[in-house]
Amino acid sequence: MKSDFSVSLAKIINEFSLETICLPKNADDILISSAEVNRPGLQLAGYYEFFDSQRVQVIGKSEESYLCELSEKELDACMDSFFSRTPSLVIVSRGLDVPKSMQKAAKKYAVPLLRTNDSTSGFMAAIISFLNVQLAPRITRHGVLVEVYGEGVLLLGESGVGKSETAIELVKRGHRLIADDAVELRRVSSKSLVGSAPDNIRHFIELRGIGIINASRIFGAGAVKLTEKIDMIINLEPWNPEKVYDRMGLENENTEILGISIPSLTIPVKPGRNLAVIIEVASMNNRQKKMGYNAAHDLLKKLGMADEGIESESSEQVDVYK
Repeated sequence: MKSDFSVSLAKIINEFSLETICLPKNADDILISSAEVNRPGLQLAGYYEFFDSQRVQVIGKSEESYLCELSEKELDACMDSFFSRTPSLVIVSRGLDVPKSMQKAAKKYAVPLLRTNDSTSGFMAAIISFLNVQLAPRITRHGVLVEVYGEGVLLLGESGVGKSETAIELVKRGHRLIADDAVELRRVSSKSLVGSAPDNIRHFIELRGIGIINASRIFGAGAVKLTEKIDMIINLEPWNPEKVYDRMGLENENTEILGISIPSLTIPVKPGRNLAVIIEVASMNNRQKKMGYNAAHDLLKKLGMADEGIESESSEQVDVYK
């Protein structure tokens, strides 16, 4: 299936240290737009129904063994038929020998032909994972992405609410910065969002009154990270005394991004609140919830409130400490 995005063949070659057998033009000008990979055993045997030429084709030991059993004339015809479909990329795994007829057909139809020393299954798993990230649907959100106790936390809010200042405090407390101001979010699977910073602003933070700083230069390489899975979203907003904020944590809020639902919180900001500490606690609490423990539910049980009454209690925001 073709993606709206593409990755250059040069990037694939550098990522997997591939050997070039046939390259019809500059690798930077060859674009791969499908994250799906195929082993063309059926196609080499002559069955081309449903063949997708956009997929990366990986020839392993089984395919190589089949080709070795063909006569020279049959092999030439097989290679000509296969490469005439102009697959986007053909890769021979395990460092296997590449038949001359394969090289000839690749040159004839201008199909990139590469080779890797990795095992077929291992290489396929690696390149599928790589392509899923590179070709994933993506959007850019204004916010800050930090890693707190292993949890990817996306901070959202209006400009000036304190996102960057909070990120600096978290970095000073030993956590890591992924992106400031612009966060590129990619849907790498049906359940996962991964965030990163655009290359040109990576590791930079804007602090009003100070200007631009480089977090990796000031705090060291251990204070930054290239990518992180989004585990929770925290919306920072100025404190509104007329708004009723959640005091129990019984209700699970979620924010949907690219079709994936992410747990979210709304934290009011006002002088005197230590946002870094609050976000640390929120991260640890989110991890506990994923492990099956909910402190609010546990407290209601200890107070003798029935499970079936939890929903009504949370809707009324009862103060159990009165």
